[in-house]
Amino acid sequence: MNHEPLPGAVTERQISDAWQRITDWLLHNAPASHAALGAGAAAEAITALEDDLDIRIPAALRTLWSLTGGDDGVNGAGCLPGNQALMSLDAVADFYRQQMDAQAHQDTLNARRPEYDRVTVWAAAWIPVISYGAADRTSGLYLDASTEYLGRWSRYNEGSGDGLDTLTTYLEDVADMPEAPALATRDKPGLVGGALVWGSRLDPAQEDRWQPLTG
Repeated sequence: MNHEPLPGAVTERQISDAWQRITDWLLHNAPASHAALGAGAAAEAITALEDDLDIRIPAALRTLWSLTGGDDGVNGAGCLPGNQALMSLDAVADFYRQQMDAQAHQDTLNARRPEYDRVTVWAAAWIPVISYGAADRTSGLYLDASTEYLGRWSRYNEGSGDGLDTLTTYLEDVADMPEAPALATRDKPGLVGGALVWGSRLDPAQEDRWQPLTG
């Protein structure tokens, strides 16, 4: 199902509500994952990033970053499905520049390639948001500032996934899954000690300690 982006004020409220549900659940059920979340970024820092990258940051992402500035992860794993992690603003800036440099190189090569063989590794409107792990950038999700839909990047040319998510619908789904794990479709949530760990990327060394959520 495709979800159309909503007006700014509605989006800001929905992002805040979804993130509050996520952090409340983590605080009471997975305190180690909760403790790994960074404090919200100042509005001035978000605006400075916007100016530095010369890109408009959509209201949904601006709201999320004002609530948390990233996820340091637990043993390298973040609290989002697939044990992915919300990137810090510094990581966003570094990765965006790296990808734009890679695209500039491809553009030089594309000038000599036939149109059907041209390569796009990154677009100027793509803002990296979520990475494979707290310090792993091999794949992740970006927010397209021009459409406000999420997309996937991958060093290994993995598929983009099914359907189109906005940041709002993604976070609402993430909030739903630990609360109603029997209905979870993206991934299977569970606990290892005080950390939220998702079944799709369960470390074999954790299998004996992983407790899948039920209900």
